[in-house]
Amino acid sequence: MAERISWLVLGVLIHLPPFLAFLRPSLLTSLYDVGRDDPGFALLHHRAALFGLVVLACVWATFDPGVRKLAVLLTALSMASFLIIYLAYGQPLSLQTIALVDAAGLPFLAYVGWKAFTS
Repeated sequence: MAERISWLVLGVLIHLPPFLAFLRPSLLTSLYDVGRDDPGFALLHHRAALFGLVVLACVWATFDPGVRKLAVLLTALSMASFLIIYLAYGQPLSLQTIALVDAAGLPFLAYVGWKAFTS
């Protein structure tokens, strides 16, 4: 049960909100402090679409143990790469909330990763 809850935390609580920016692009401004006139807006819109894959993988992994290893790798790449980039760019204040959410998700990711690769 804890494993399923952890997958749902990763998929629904952590990755669904940024995916919703794909469906509602105005969220990009509030999430990333980027306006429609910024050239990076389109790239972030595309990034939001890719979060849909992470959401799908996590929700799928909730119910199908066969996809859990791949879902761990996909989710870890998403979270770790953001945190590394965030740190490398001097921890921009506008991205602090996102970094904190990803950091809070790391114990859940570690748990499902441990379960996926030791089962």
